[in-house]
This record gives sequence, structure tokens and C-alpha cells, in this order.
Amino acid sequence: MSATLPALTEPTVTRAERWKQELDSGRAALRAAFEEKPAAPDLLRKHCALVDALLREVWQAHDLPAGLALVAVGGYGRGQLFPYSDIDLLILLDQPAADTDSALEEKLQRLIGAWWDMGLETGHSVRTVEECVDIARQDITAQTNMLEPRLLAGDRKRYKQFVDATMEALDPLAFMQAKQLEQRQRHARFEDTNLEPNVKERAGGLRDLHHILWIARGAGFGKSWRDLVRRSVITDAESRDVQRHERLLHTLRIRLHYLAGRREDRLIFDLQSALAKQFGLSNRAHRLASEQLMQRYYQSAKAVSQIDNIVQQNLRSRLTGARNVKLQPLAEASSEHFGLRNEVLAIRRDDTYEKHPETILETFLLLQKHPEIKGIGANTLRALWRARKTMGPAYRREPRHHEQFLNILRSPERVNRELRRMNQLGILGAYLPAFGKIVGQMQHDLYHVYTVDEHILRVMRNLRRFAVPELAHEFPLCSRLMSEFDKPEVLYLAGLFHDIAKGRGGDHSTLGKADAARFCKDHGLSADDCTLVVWLVEQHLMMSSTAQKKDLSDPEVIQAFAAKVLTERRLIALYLVTVADIRGTSPKVWNAWKGKLLEDLFLITQRLLTGNMPTVENSQRARQDEARTTLRLYAIDDAAIDKFWAKLDTAYFLRHHSQEIAWHTRTLYYRARSPEPVIKARPSRAGEGLQVMVYVQDQEELFARICGFFESIRYNIQEARIYTAQYGYALDTFQVQSPDNANVDYRDLTAYVEHELGERLRLKAPLPPLTSPRISRQLRHFPISPEVNIQKDERGVYQVLSIIAGDRPGLLSRIARVFLTYGINLHTAKINTMGSRAEDTFLITGDALADPKKVVRMENDLIETLKV
Repeated sequence: MSATLPALTEPTVTRAERWKQELDSGRAALRAAFEEKPAAPDLLRKHCALVDALLREVWQAHDLPAGLALVAVGGYGRGQLFPYSDIDLLILLDQPAADTDSALEEKLQRLIGAWWDMGLETGHSVRTVEECVDIARQDITAQTNMLEPRLLAGDRKRYKQFVDATMEALDPLAFMQAKQLEQRQRHARFEDTNLEPNVKERAGGLRDLHHILWIARGAGFGKSWRDLVRRSVITDAESRDVQRHERLLHTLRIRLHYLAGRREDRLIFDLQSALAKQFGLSNRAHRLASEQLMQRYYQSAKAVSQIDNIVQQNLRSRLTGARNVKLQPLAEASSEHFGLRNEVLAIRRDDTYEKHPETILETFLLLQKHPEIKGIGANTLRALWRARKTMGPAYRREPRHHEQFLNILRSPERVNRELRRMNQLGILGAYLPAFGKIVGQMQHDLYHVYTVDEHILRVMRNLRRFAVPELAHEFPLCSRLMSEFDKPEVLYLAGLFHDIAKGRGGDHSTLGKADAARFCKDHGLSADDCTLVVWLVEQHLMMSSTAQKKDLSDPEVIQAFAAKVLTERRLIALYLVTVADIRGTSPKVWNAWKGKLLEDLFLITQRLLTGNMPTVENSQRARQDEARTTLRLYAIDDAAIDKFWAKLDTAYFLRHHSQEIAWHTRTLYYRARSPEPVIKARPSRAGEGLQVMVYVQDQEELFARICGFFESIRYNIQEARIYTAQYGYALDTFQVQSPDNANVDYRDLTAYVEHELGERLRLKAPLPPLTSPRISRQLRHFPISPEVNIQKDERGVYQVLSIIAGDRPGLLSRIARVFLTYGINLHTAKINTMGSRAEDTFLITGDALADPKKVVRMENDLIETLKV
């Protein structure tokens, strides 16, 4: 059928304008009524009725043959039409389109054109009943779209043929299996959309509710929640719950459409605050209104997922006949209260959990002990969901339950999987009320991309992965340490409690420490284990802060860190928890450079704690000896080495590893006074990124130029070590990395970096004017107030400048220009980027730092330049 529409006559244009006016005025009235009294079901139904009436009028006006039918399908067929959703329509023909005459083709073209002219965004298809059946058999999406039809206009007999034929072609069991596969793929696709979840497509969203009704409809169990209650697929209470959650999701989606002025199904940053206000929420002392809204959404999504799981299992057991299978005893008669039915765990009586409370946690122990069990049956899931409400203070005081919970953590298998299942069912939050409070709690800190409970469970997952021998290649040191660590449950408890006090106000580490202490005491942990758990919760940020913000070449930094750690066991535990924690915040936060910094800090501190730490003099001599051994492989004479090293002081040798010293020396020993810049780049030994050496006669704007170059090629500086030799040459080393690290072959970029950066430094071109940087949407809507702190280091030699600000392109260049203004010398920069949050540390000197007034002015200038 041709896509080109013939010119419309004047009367048709007039009608289209009138239809458009009726549609626009009707929609405006519906919006006004909704904003006056938000009632999602009314809006969806009345919007659908408005469009129905107009479509019927348009159909009649185009004088189509009697054998055709206009059918609403998809969400529109369901009778639910959101403000900016597409309108899915099917025109049923009495013969294939190829066989229609030109007059009918022209009428259909005019009809479709009229829909668009009046402002209806339709998704339409034109088919015969037979073509619909063929497509449904080939495409599960098309089959689903035709599962909820409504006749709008035209031949009722043709419509009935369509309904009967498409239902007859549907195999209920095959349809359910296909939809379940489709659902798993959809969940995986939207899994990481945590900060801006899609209320329709993400797990626990509206699509999961549709999914239940599609399977039920295909199986002949009904078309509504009330139908499912009548067929005993769900209970009355579950029906009420699911409709409550459905109303919330409907309301969210309607408001999203109205606020965006378009079809928008994501809870995007731009709209979260406005949405929260429309829900009557306001900022509290320690929680933003948007965070409260997001927690409400996530808690609802979790409940939807749980109901979806129960109903799907119930429907599957009915379709497969599994509900009639006799309950089989568990292997080794593990429990008198449970059995196996169709390879899933089932309780023998529906009141088992009420009469025998100890069986609640026993459920998860059995799942850990019996790998042959593939899940939990629908009735058992339903009973567990109810049982969470019985887990009150008396339940939590019972020693037997304490032992069961600790045994779940002590199990060699499936710890994380069962904790996740317990969280999904509300059991974990019921047993640990403090955990229940952070379920679904979003953190708009520009760092964590998961809710607090999801972050904690990801930390637990990471700790568990360290214990799996098959995954030892991921983090070899962590895996070795974990395999030798006695009582790994101590680490799991630290992971469980480390962020449990988020959102309460105050220091979450201190508050969490108190929660952990009570738990350990109540559960009878030994004094040593209790002390370690509490210390880990309180200090879980200490190692990452030290590694990413302090100079690890400074012996006093290491000694101060070791003095806080005290023992090797504490050090190992803190290292494992720290790696697991950082990796659990966001897929983009962890990188190999951070991993190397943590590993370096761990190994240096371990040597100190075990008495193997060399003195400063011995450390310098050892590094020189190792570097000299490497350089002899390149046939470099000792005299040439000594001549070059004579220009370098102790600080240089202590701040560089032996392999870096060898690299620098091999490159520079024969051109120590080169008139041209010497730039060398190589793939970083950390495994990701580039290490870049810059050797050039010192120049005033050197650091600013280098920053500008890397920013121009969209590379992030991870660390900068700035050293000036005695004869006025800068010898700087940079660790840089592409934001899209996974798609970069750094070896191919070394020649480009060496040439282009060398040219920029040789020409000493003026710094370009600063431009307004592009910032992320999250940072725009949840800005960070810049923080600047300047204080002396432990030895009083340098000043330590610490900044916290929203990250954006050009940030380092702006800071470098402030340094230029005040004559500040930079010695070391550690750049710690966490999502959209920057926490950078600079070791600086300069005459201005001795003048309190200039320091205050510099701090104010930094704050101004850091503002978004």
C-alpha cells in the first residue's frame, strides 16, 4: 500500500480540525480533572473512552466497506490509555491488502492520514484474520499485542473470527514459557537503570503486571485480578495489594507523561523533584523528597516482583499439572515440615510458619544444603510472604533463630543467593529491622547507583566471589586472602552492616557500628569477632580514603595507617571489605588503578605490621638496586646511571617504584638537558590506562597545559606526580584513562599522546579561555556544594588541599589556573572520581600559603571555580 497520501478535500480538512479540537479540549479537561483529584483508573478509562468515540466517528466518516473492522490492541485494547502513549490499532480486512481495489486503498490512506492530522499517534497494522494468526505464530510480541483486543467499529463477525482464531492458535504452556524468557531478557536489559528506573519495563514495573494477566488470559484463567481471585490463582489480600501497587505505578507514569509533555516512562532526574512535590513530599533534614519518592517506588516494585513470582509459579503448576504431584520427602529427611514437589521446596501445611516459627529461616538453610532444589513453590512463597509479619521482637530474641541466621552466613554455598531471596521476601528486613528501613532507599550522592539494600547485597556478592575458587582469576590476591581467612561470616556481617545506617542523619559508620555491636552481642559472637565486625563497620571507608587521597610513598602515611589497623588480620579484613564495597557502588567507579592503589597500600602495610618494612635509607637503596639491575639489561653503564641520579634527591626515589625509575633513567640519561620536551607513554602496569612521563624545562603553566591536553582528548587523570629536578627540569608522571576504558587499545595511542602533548608543550601556546562545561543531568538536578580544605600534612612540609565537587570536563584545568594565580607549586595530585562526584587531593607548597588572608582568598576562588 502506498505511503503517499492524496490531497485532502476542504470538508475533510475542516472535520480533521474539529476532531483535533475535540481531542485537545478533551485531553485538557482530563488533565485538569486529574490534577484536581488524582485518580489514575478514571483518567486511563476516560482517556480511552474519549479516543474511542473520536475513532468511531472518523471511521464512520470515511465510509469503509461493511466487511472491515477497527480493533484496539495492545495497551489501548486493554482499556488503559496514558496521556502520551501510542494508540495501537488493527484494521481487519476481508481479503489481503494486495487484492484490494484502489478505491479501498485510497479510503484507508485517508483514514490513517486523518488520525495523524487530528493529533493521534497511532501504531497501526492492516491485515486479514489469517495474516494475524500467521504473524502471531511467528512473533511472541505480536501475539501478545493481539491478546487484549476491543472492537471499536466495523464488522462484529469479523472481529469475533479474529478473537477465536488468535486464541485457538495460542498454546498456553508455550506462550507462558516464551513470555518468561522475554521477561528475563527485559529484566536483564533494564537491570542497571537504577538511578532513573523505567516504571513500565524494569523488574517490578507495569509490564510485569501485564505479564501476569497475559499468561492468565492465554491459559483461560481470566482477564482481571478479580478473575484470578475467583480461580484461586491469587488471594483476596494479594489482589488488593497488587491493585494498590498498580495504582501507584499508573499514577507515576501519568505524572511523568504530563511533566515531560511527551511519552516518558523513566523516573529521570529532571522530573524526580517535581514528582515528589506532586506526591506531597518535601525535603527532610537527612533525606531529599526525591529520595523518599524513589524509596516508595522501589518498595512497590519489590512487592510487584514478589507477587509476579508467586503467580507465575501458581500458573505454571496448573498448566503442567505439577500441583497434583505428591509431595516427596527431602533427601536425608532434613525436615519434617518440608518436602519436594516438582523439584521445588514446599511446606507440608499452609500454617507451618505460624505454628513452627523456626521453619522460616530453616527454609533458606535447606535451600543452601540441597542444590537439587530449584526454588520455592507458590504456596510456600505466599506463606513466607505472610510470615514476615510475625517476625517481631520476640522472634528476634530467640537464640535458636540467632543460630539459624548465623548458619546461613556460615554456609559454604549460596550465601548471597539466599540473602537476596530473603530480601525479596521481606524476611531479611523483618529479621534485621535496621535493614528493612533502607530497603529501596535511593542515594542521590552522585556515587552510588543502587539503592542501599541493593548496594549491600552487591558487596556481599563480591565478598562471596572472593571465596569461589573458580573465580580466583578475577582478584587473585583477594581470593588467596579469603581462602586463608577463618570465619568469613565476620566479613559478611561487616558487609551487611557497613551502610545499614544510611539516611538516619549523622555519621552512618558510627550509627552502624552501634547496630553491629548489638547484633554481635545478641547473637553470641566471641569478643574478638565482635570487635572486628564493629571496627570494620566503623572504619570501612578508611582504607579507600588513604589509598586514593594520600601519598603512599610517605612512610609517615603508612605508619599512621598501620597504627589504626594494628593487626594483620584486621588489615586483611579491611582490604577485602574495601574492595568489595567500592566494586558494589557502581559499574563505573571501580578501575584497575584504584585496585592497584589499594593493593599497594595493603602490601606496604602488611610488611610494616609483620616487621619487614625497610628503613627510608634501605628503601631508597633497594629501589635503586632493582632499577640498576633492570637498566643493565639495556647495557647502560653504571657511570651514566649515577650521573643522572646525582641530579635527583631522596624524595624522587621514594615517590617512584623501581620500574618507573628504570623507565625514566633509560629514557633520559643521555639527554638530561634536552632543549625539547621528552614525552613517553606506555600501557599502565595497573592493567588499564596509560602512564605518561613528561620531561621538560619547567614552565609556569605546565600543569594547566597538560591538564588541558588530556581533557581535549577526553582522558581522565587518575594521578599526577610532579617532580622538579635540581637543574630546573620538570619530571612528571601521569596515570590517565579513557572514560570508555573497555573499548580502548592503549598501545595504539602512545605515539599520538607523545607527539601531540610534546608539540603543545614545545609551542607554549597561551591557555585557551575557559568555557562553560557540560555537566551531567544528575549533577544538574542534585548539585554538590563544593568543599575546600587546606591543612598541613603530618610532617608539616607540604599543605594538603582536599576538594569535593561535582565532576565535569575541565575541572582540573580550572583548579590549575587558580594555582597559577597564587603561585602554588603542585607536587602530587590524586584524582578520585566517583560517578559524577570528584574527591581530589593535592600536595602543594607556595609562599601564598604562609599568608592566612591569601589562603582564605584562594579557598574562595576555588569554591567559585568548582561551582556548577
